[in-house]
Amino acid sequence: MGSDNNTTGKQRVPAGFELVQTGMGFTDNLQPLYRRVREDGVTFGLFVDTQHANMMGICHGGALMTLADIAAASGVNHARGAVGGSPTINLSLDFIGAGKMGDWLEASNSEVTVKRRFGFCNGLIVSERGIVARYNGTFYLPDHDGMWQGEKGSGALGGRS
Repeated sequence: MGSDNNTTGKQRVPAGFELVQTGMGFTDNLQPLYRRVREDGVTFGLFVDTQHANMMGICHGGALMTLADIAAASGVNHARGAVGGSPTINLSLDFIGAGKMGDWLEASNSEVTVKRRFGFCNGLIVSERGIVARYNGTFYLPDHDGMWQGEKGSGALGGRS
C-alpha cells in the first residue's frame, strides 16, 4: 500500500509507514499498527483509538508497553539481520507524557547493541506534543528453533525485506 494515500478516517499515516499484517498474536491488540523499515532501523506507529485507551481517554500503559516491546525487539532483530523470535528478558518503561485520543504515537529506537546471546535496545515513544515514554529492553537471542510455533519467521515484525 502506498504511504502517500494511507489514511485512517481523517488521520494521515506518515510517509514510509505500512500497515502491519494481522495474525501476529498479541501484537494484534495494537491494530491498526504501522511499521517503517529502513536500512538504519525499524519504527512503529499508531493512532491512539478506543482499543488503545484507558477510561481517561489516554493511551493505556499496557498498550505503550506492548508498543515499546515490539519496537525494541524488532530493532534488535533488524540490527542482527534476523527474523523475529527474540524473547524479552527485561523491559522498562518510564511514562513521561500522555498519548491522547487521535494522537499519532511513534516508537523509535535510539541505541541497539547486539552481543552473542543478548540484544539491548533503548528508545522513545513520542507524539506531536513531545515524549510520551522512554524504554530500555534486553532480549535473548536463541541459537535454536525450539521456540517457534508454525512457520519460522512468518510475518516477522523487524526482519528486512
